[in-house]
Amino acid sequence: MPFQRFVLLVATAFTVSSAVVPVAAATPEATPIRLVLQITVDGLRGDQLERFSGGCGENGFRHLLDKGTVYTNAHYQHANTETIVGHTTLATGASPSEHGMIGNAWFDRKAGLLGYNIEDPDYPLLATRDDPAKGEQVDPAQTASRSDGRSPRPILAPTLSDTLAAYYAGRAQIFAVSGKDRGAVPMAGHSGKAFWFSTDTGDFVTSKYYYDEYPGWAKAWNAAGQAGSHAGTTWELTGELSSYLLGEHDDRPYEADLKGYGRTFPHPFGNPDDGLFYTRLLVSPVGDQLTADFAKTLLVSEGLGVDSVPDYLSISFSGVDAVNHFFGPSSLEQEAVIRGMDQTLADLLSFVEEKVGLQHTLIVLSADHGMADMPEYMAEMGLETGRLSPNGIIEAANVAGASGFGVQGLVQAFYRPYVYLDLDTLAEKGLDRRAVEEFIADALRKIEGVALAIPVSSCPVRERTPILNRVHRNHHPARSGDIYVVQDPYWFLFPDGPVVAMHGSPYRYDTHVPIIFAGGKVPAQRLHHRVHPVDVAPTIAALLGIGLPASARGTVLQDVVTRSN
Repeated sequence: MPFQRFVLLVATAFTVSSAVVPVAAATPEATPIRLVLQITVDGLRGDQLERFSGGCGENGFRHLLDKGTVYTNAHYQHANTETIVGHTTLATGASPSEHGMIGNAWFDRKAGLLGYNIEDPDYPLLATRDDPAKGEQVDPAQTASRSDGRSPRPILAPTLSDTLAAYYAGRAQIFAVSGKDRGAVPMAGHSGKAFWFSTDTGDFVTSKYYYDEYPGWAKAWNAAGQAGSHAGTTWELTGELSSYLLGEHDDRPYEADLKGYGRTFPHPFGNPDDGLFYTRLLVSPVGDQLTADFAKTLLVSEGLGVDSVPDYLSISFSGVDAVNHFFGPSSLEQEAVIRGMDQTLADLLSFVEEKVGLQHTLIVLSADHGMADMPEYMAEMGLETGRLSPNGIIEAANVAGASGFGVQGLVQAFYRPYVYLDLDTLAEKGLDRRAVEEFIADALRKIEGVALAIPVSSCPVRERTPILNRVHRNHHPARSGDIYVVQDPYWFLFPDGPVVAMHGSPYRYDTHVPIIFAGGKVPAQRLHHRVHPVDVAPTIAALLGIGLPASARGTVLQDVVTRSN
């Protein structure tokens, strides 16, 4: 066991955040929960369940909405609403300023290169086949990765799953499964095991941080070739077109076409020798079905939820987010993938009922972020929107630096949302860092589509606004840049490419997510007061009667805990 991992386990066993309401610990024998099933629907904006509920059945989302505690007004408190940031916040109960995951990628000043969030060359990918094909890369964050190694070591705070492992002295089994590596690794924490879908092979893979070789059940699942069985098939609508709210909005010119996937139904998946075949499966309900099937195999094979020590299984579904990026949240494809997710969820809950019993299962459903509608769609609704070029931000910042200080190339990098100044050049020229930040930020604010450019070093002493507070919670001194750029509402700020819709802003459409607790003795109630995803990990810990994650800053949601006892 790595030493850092051991220290985190010991720390979580004895540390309780002072920011939460204490709850009396339960003994293992008195705890009725045998399984914590934490479901994260990547990119599920908080209003989407109700928006598309007409196409959902009774046993999926509707089961949780009707039988669980539903928070309708849940918002993230950090500014950069991206996948790794949200997942790690859910896992730790802390903000990125503490857990360190400030974005899907950030500029590594020491290396002088972009780095991927959970990249760790010390723990390379554990191969599932001798000569895997390499799929075409369309995930912008993954392009920052310099190796295939992955581990939780870059995460700087203990997670709920770490706390659970420490409390039960390693007897609690902890697993996380996702369509993305950054959806699995933070939820498994430093103590559990993580698997994620490979768009190169269609297998569920892991790294050498977790295993020296794949367990037999995982080898068998991968060998069955379930993903490959979809070759030559298509994603088709499951209902009459008239039954869809957005049935008349299938063909929109600003949607993406993944090299033959098309903008309209049916969408052909192609074949495995096509570099985007496995990616297209993720951009459909199929990816979520595969994720659930692998998780169900894991649950049975590892014997989760069979004794009085509660186990933990995180499943992060990636289909909603993937479809969002290429078709947008107000597309027919988005409505269709949520219908598919609903059926996948219904099948999963039925399986858990059979194998564990929902009365012994604590179910927690949320999302890592929301999603903005595409600028072109909002322009059709009457708003003034547009698309900003990251290269334009860099050019404007460098022009400002040259005109204000007579120095070329003061900007070392820009990776949304941060501008990174060249600190060596500032020191060499004897320039005041804060003065340069302020001058360049002022120039960036003049760009059409830029709402704010915030010099991070002076952010803590400014008069606070909600957005400045979110920027402050996103700031980690060793990883964040020098100027935080916020686009105007519904403006797109991302490089040109296949991704045509994006999250990541501090606005409500990106911060708003569902939070639902269900199963066990959780009461059925719908609540509208403001809560936050940092509250999720402390509340799960309170329901389990264990210590809270050491860095957690959320509060225990008493609406759930008090009425569940």
